[in-house]
Amino acid sequence: MFNSRNRAMLLAAAVAAVATAAGAAEPGYYGYGKIASPEEIAGWNIDVRGDDGAGLPPGSGTVARGTEVFSEQCASCHGTFGEGEGRFPKLAGGMGTLKHDRPELTVGSYWPFAPTLFDYINRAMPMQAPHTLSADDVYALTAYILNLNDIVPNEFVADQDSLAKVKMPNRDSFVWTDPRPDTMAKPCMSACANPADVKIVSTAEGRDLTPRTTGPLDTMQPK
Repeated sequence: MFNSRNRAMLLAAAVAAVATAAGAAEPGYYGYGKIASPEEIAGWNIDVRGDDGAGLPPGSGTVARGTEVFSEQCASCHGTFGEGEGRFPKLAGGMGTLKHDRPELTVGSYWPFAPTLFDYINRAMPMQAPHTLSADDVYALTAYILNLNDIVPNEFVADQDSLAKVKMPNRDSFVWTDPRPDTMAKPCMSACANPADVKIVSTAEGRDLTPRTTGPLDTMQPK
């Protein structure tokens, strides 16, 4: 029979187990979790830098192979030639439309860096099963999509070296610094105030701007 004595014994055992785990934990930790292994870290460390391709993995892919992979994995959403199906985005075309009322933001018309295309495919595609493509197939898809946009020739081979050298059509139209004077940081250079001398001269206290509350969140009422 499960009585109060049994419950007390179970509670005591649970407390003892927690105390043992806490005592075994390293100082400053809470007794759970573990240090990530190199293999686990490598599984997340897959980002690729756009401007120079840093982080691209070993491997390569041709435009011809990309045609096959695209037909199998991508065409149902993006169309056979990157024209887009239904509400899924276009990947090719749109050149010269960025200043139009309805610009077409495709890989060819808008993207500034070729390695970014590899990075996105590798992280998120195909939509229903991301991270299932090999590096070679991602390279091949990247080569094929660039070729659809007339950025690389039919014989192009995408790899660690070649992708970073691809000059995207819209590369020079991106602004990497914000020149607006109202957004530029203006550090104090002379006669700066001492933080210890700064005093608050105005608060919201007594202005009914933030009502004070009492009790649990579900019964909070302004005073």
